[in-house]
Amino acid sequence: MASLEIVEQSGNRIVVKLKGIPLQYANALRRICLSGVPTFAIDDVVIIENSSVLPDEGVTHRLAMTPLRTDLSRFVEPSVCDCHSELGCSRCRVLLMLDSGSSDATRTVTSADLSSEDEMVKPVSPNIPIAVLAPGQKLKLEAYARLGRGSEHAKWNSASVSALTEGNDSDQHILTLETVGSLTPAEVIRTAVEELEKRLGEFHQTLATIG
Repeated sequence: MASLEIVEQSGNRIVVKLKGIPLQYANALRRICLSGVPTFAIDDVVIIENSSVLPDEGVTHRLAMTPLRTDLSRFVEPSVCDCHSELGCSRCRVLLMLDSGSSDATRTVTSADLSSEDEMVKPVSPNIPIAVLAPGQKLKLEAYARLGRGSEHAKWNSASVSALTEGNDSDQHILTLETVGSLTPAEVIRTAVEELEKRLGEFHQTLATIG
């Protein structure tokens, strides 16, 4: 009988023992945990003012690679949202704003300076540097985040580590997962299992039409 047992869990790391699951399915689960679970990431940035030495493209890249906490219960991916809008809506995108103001001293703008319209969807850490501002320099922008998957771009990866090793018995595999903080390890595992089940169901239906 197939089973899943949590061996170790702390912080953003989880170790799970998979028993009675064929290797190909265990590896598929590993891949989905890494890049097949939806997470939020900034995908579009409107620069209103940037007088720092970092070009707009550099600011945009740093924002895009800043992991954001994700709530999959209230938001959907744009491709399946009922709004069918390129601009998105409250169910498929979140607006974050940054306005550094001006200062007489050199300072570092960090992820703590990003304010989100949704209290849940915000940077996983307040200490991620975005740009260094010299006296008198400013940075003001609007950033739009949406759900996506790591298979589309690494900024949507739900995990930084997803490794599969052999267990003590021939029918056992050990899955070690370290998330980026957007979702808890348990949420990533649960969502990945649901995604794998969905894909297998779709594959089964495809085979049925061929047969």
